[in-house]
Amino acid sequence: MPSDGRSDDKGRLAYLPVSLFGSVMGLSGLALAWRLAAAEFRLPGWVGEVFGLIAACIFVSMTLCYGIKCVESPAAVRAEFAHPVAVNFFGTPIISLLLLAAVAAPYSIALAEALWVAGAVSMLGFAWLIVGRWMSVRQQLVHGTPAWMIPVVGTLNIAIAGVTLDLPGAQAVSAFGMAVGLFFAVPLFTLILSRLIFKEPMPQPQQPSLLILVATFAVAFSSYLSVAGRVDHFASSLFYLAVFMFTVLVPRLLWLRSGMPFHASWWAVSFPLAAMANAALKFSIHQPSWPAQAFALAVLAFATLVIISMSARTIAGISRGELRSLTL
Repeated sequence: MPSDGRSDDKGRLAYLPVSLFGSVMGLSGLALAWRLAAAEFRLPGWVGEVFGLIAACIFVSMTLCYGIKCVESPAAVRAEFAHPVAVNFFGTPIISLLLLAAVAAPYSIALAEALWVAGAVSMLGFAWLIVGRWMSVRQQLVHGTPAWMIPVVGTLNIAIAGVTLDLPGAQAVSAFGMAVGLFFAVPLFTLILSRLIFKEPMPQPQQPSLLILVATFAVAFSSYLSVAGRVDHFASSLFYLAVFMFTVLVPRLLWLRSGMPFHASWWAVSFPLAAMANAALKFSIHQPSWPAQAFALAVLAFATLVIISMSARTIAGISRGELRSLTL
């Protein structure tokens, strides 16, 4: 089996990684962050809606393209799902559903509820499947990358839209997802940190995924705030941890970017940046102060610039027929 989880299938889209759904996560998260900023700081409201529309269009396109891959290159899909690292990214289309539910809510409650139900059921089912795999198949520490956070800690995203929907049991399911995500975040973070400290460095194409460690605490803060409805000491601690990891990892990734050509794996930084922007904005709303507001706006600006830059580079690559080379 190839080390990256792809097979030698010759289908037209056999090379397409499921991790590209991370672009939908980043754009959806950025749309939600701009909505918050528009409401709190009177920034242009249309910006967030444009990002949300783009995210929805990319989700539909990616779903169609990956569906073609499933039909034409089933061996490539099976290889990706069997790979100990690549399998975790199958959570990205599921989390995209949960975020798109929040994006769609102001336009259609029925659509938002349908997306959320599909996303919540799939997220919990995927988490159950992956935890079962971890417990039944011996894992190697070298495979313990930040991507391991996605399948189980991803359940934190259930509460983002769940608590706002008037669905029977939505509050309980949101709290359940938050509990599962918070419980597994601590041991997984410890395992991944141990791997980063005591094993060889991650392959360069995987290093942008380090920022997933920021998303873990940023989404945990937003999820807890959604369920609890207030910023208490525990919520503040989650936010401060997110800020600390943000200040540790962003300079590292900026340095990495100067020596690493653009690759589709860089989209792994999009959602963590958007999640950090959302968390910072929510914190500044509940704990207003000029440092908190300045930090929130700075992170929002940084996330927006990075995601727009990656979008432009990806579009340029597609127009030049480079998408395959960017994903291999």
